[in-house]
Amino acid sequence: MKKAALIVLLSAATALAGPIACSSGKDKSSATYTLGTELGINKAAMDTGVKPGNDFYAYANGNWQKTTEIPADRASTGAFYTAFLETEKRNRELIDSIVKGPVDKGSDQARIANFYKAYIDTKAIDAAGMKPVQADLARFDAIADKTALSKVLGEQVRADVDPLNATDYRTENLFGIFVTQGLATPGEVLPYMLQGGLGLPEREYYLSSDPKMAGIRDDYKAYIAKLLTAAGIADADAKAARVYDLEMKIAKAHATREESEDFTKSATVWARDDFAKKAPGIDWPAFFAAAQLDGASKVAAYHPGAITGLSALVASQPLDTWKDWLTFHQINSHADVLPSAIDNAHFAFYGTRLAGTPQQRSRDKRALAALDTYLGDAVGRAYAEKYFPASAKAEVSDMVDGIKAAFAKRVNTIDWMAPETKKEALKKVETIVVGVGYPETWRDYGSYSVAANSAYANEIAGQKAEYAHQLAKIGKPMDRAEWWMTPQTVNAVNLPVQNALNFPAAILQPPFFNPQADPAYNYGAIGAVIGHEISHSFDNNGAAFDSTGALRNWWTAADLKKFEEAGTALADQFDQYKPFPDLAVNGKLTLGENIADVAGLQAAYDAYRASLGGKEAPVIDGFTGDQRFFIAYAQTWATKTRDAALRQQVATDGHAPGMYRALTVRNLDAWYKAFDVKEGDALYLPPEKRVRVWG
Repeated sequence: MKKAALIVLLSAATALAGPIACSSGKDKSSATYTLGTELGINKAAMDTGVKPGNDFYAYANGNWQKTTEIPADRASTGAFYTAFLETEKRNRELIDSIVKGPVDKGSDQARIANFYKAYIDTKAIDAAGMKPVQADLARFDAIADKTALSKVLGEQVRADVDPLNATDYRTENLFGIFVTQGLATPGEVLPYMLQGGLGLPEREYYLSSDPKMAGIRDDYKAYIAKLLTAAGIADADAKAARVYDLEMKIAKAHATREESEDFTKSATVWARDDFAKKAPGIDWPAFFAAAQLDGASKVAAYHPGAITGLSALVASQPLDTWKDWLTFHQINSHADVLPSAIDNAHFAFYGTRLAGTPQQRSRDKRALAALDTYLGDAVGRAYAEKYFPASAKAEVSDMVDGIKAAFAKRVNTIDWMAPETKKEALKKVETIVVGVGYPETWRDYGSYSVAANSAYANEIAGQKAEYAHQLAKIGKPMDRAEWWMTPQTVNAVNLPVQNALNFPAAILQPPFFNPQADPAYNYGAIGAVIGHEISHSFDNNGAAFDSTGALRNWWTAADLKKFEEAGTALADQFDQYKPFPDLAVNGKLTLGENIADVAGLQAAYDAYRASLGGKEAPVIDGFTGDQRFFIAYAQTWATKTRDAALRQQVATDGHAPGMYRALTVRNLDAWYKAFDVKEGDALYLPPEKRVRVWG
């Protein structure tokens, strides 16, 4: 949930988004959670020999942690992966029926069938060799001057970043584009321009003095040469050296991850004419024309310093170096639809070397994932119609209303907050637009032509179709109901400029939501997810937006100081967690997610207690209602991650590892009472040290 989503580690990592995604990872769990019809929690996963006050994560998940093996084709496993597996199984059934059955020409079903057939036909991909990419490589080779280079750099731009909703800052193109209401332009939808151009996850991989990072850099240089060699590119070693050296310069021009996550410092808006003055080096008229941004009179320069630095590199670095760089990244970013030697080399570096995953996922499963990327709404519509009943939508919607009310009640009772600040906070929570299950309107893929015999062409066309879809929003009123996740996504997201939330159908299933489980379980599991996303509107970044999605300071100075003090205390708390002797969680980097966890869990707990109507929940299988609530929460963060992937997550991700997110309970008084946690227990915090961000 970092900036928009929950996030969990699903492949190399995964996360729930929030503002603001939120989980943390891109791949998450592989354990099988057997849910009872009443208890909900997985007793077999627990290690009740552990004292809850000493290690609550181990108490809730200890046996699971000891016995669960990470699948060979995954970097991690956990509760999110459990839901992902069920969703993947359902998608498998849906796609099989579409591929095998008759489809109408030009329909979304035909696009799905053609895309899938082309993607899994590795024999055809291998037989085609490098032919599909030759036209692109020829474009690069024909670059004769800086104007031509600027044009090509513009042609390469895609809508492949999302700084607000998913904390996704990475693109292999020199710049990435994101389109929504501008941070500094309330009511006006703009294209955002973000830094890009790196093959490693982010700048710290290039600039860190850590010996482990240095080892990755050496392997990356070797990988560039290996990929170019596999592609039949002459003089691969020399070209790889030039590419790496250029990327080192690009990395030095980049903003840091912490700077990227500070929305208040990213609200710069440039008129088109400003680019030539503030970022000389690129032929900006040629760039904008090629990038189809001629119609945008203003651009949100999300990384203004980096834009200036990268433009200067276009002017200062040799054309041949840029051609080599373009060639490598065109191949690298489309390795999955190029010959097996290229695809396998790509996985060996990114999957095994960086994430520690020993085995590539099967081609048919990768095809399902690719469909979610390029035809996600088409697949999602079929998924929602078949697998998400109206009863589930109604029940979850009721929970959302209850948790919103609980959050508002907490705001009302804050004694340190000024009336004017409190009024704005209440208005914000009351006007949140909540989407449950699926969007009310579906994406039109009519302009996306998909062939059954060219996986590479389909991928390129899909990226261009998404880019056109996003550019079409520029200058139009913002759609607050726009969805940024597909129904088949196991995640949730907070959308700060829309003041909206998305809860896709795929997360509204076990182990997060079980209609047969008692309320304690569901409020502790999906209720905490709902609370997390609502709370993202009031985390260290989300609190900078008002109810209309405008970036505006609606706090009094005294209230803001109090809020920031609580954030500092929470960051200090997470700084103490060390998954490795030489590497600790970055409390500042993960602060937004951690604030949302604390406030969201408290709101979910309050809503749960309110749902009981003043009565006490029954004791089930030896556990009180409050105990089941907190155990359910901790079990949703069951996480087992390969060391390489865990190091990458801690170094670059705004989401703390799941085992530490489960310890959010330390800040809730009710947890101490539920498990009789006392002074002297390892997790005990004195009341004055328990962080209460909202209430």
